[in-house]
Amino acid sequence: MATHDTIPAGGAPTGIGSAVSSSRAAAFRGFLGRISENWQHAVSQSRPWRELVDRTSFAKPDSLSDATGRIRKNVAYFRLNYAILFTAVLALTLISNPASLFLLCGLLAAWIFMYVLRTTPLVLFNRTFNEREVLVLMGLLSIIVVFMTNVGSVLITAAMLGAAIICVHAAFRVPDDFFLDEEVPASGGLLSFLTTGASVQPIATQV
Repeated sequence: MATHDTIPAGGAPTGIGSAVSSSRAAAFRGFLGRISENWQHAVSQSRPWRELVDRTSFAKPDSLSDATGRIRKNVAYFRLNYAILFTAVLALTLISNPASLFLLCGLLAAWIFMYVLRTTPLVLFNRTFNEREVLVLMGLLSIIVVFMTNVGSVLITAAMLGAAIICVHAAFRVPDDFFLDEEVPASGGLLSFLTTGASVQPIATQV
């Protein structure tokens, strides 16, 4: 005799709910795995940190154009190092603001619950919401948490602080000789190190 999924009152079939939950959990684990792999790749492919803090390589730029040129070349060379530094500044800023960190963790927990742990349709005020409506509600909740509280200002402050640190370092660090033979992407920009791309390899200077 064929068996059928049991349908709880006010919910979806338990078999279907379990399948959806397993699928979402697998997708979430895959997402976390990709983040971990990208982070490990960034750390392994970053330039030696001693090059970043070498005191003998720092000097005041002669002009604004000189500083701009240094920023372009240093950002192209230390792209991954600057990305790690930017992430560290963001994390430290959030840790120093526990309320904002708590709100962001709560928002993340809400997304995980809605799209990983939830196995039945969302019902609020005797109304069942479909997946598109759930996405809209979560988007509105995210906007409220980020822009209607101090979370947004904390994130903006952290981003500006990280960018300022990178700009100052890149402007005062004198590019080495092999930078002169490197092709710096024209579309680089200050935060281009956050995009994916092939790392710039140094070209040895011929004697």
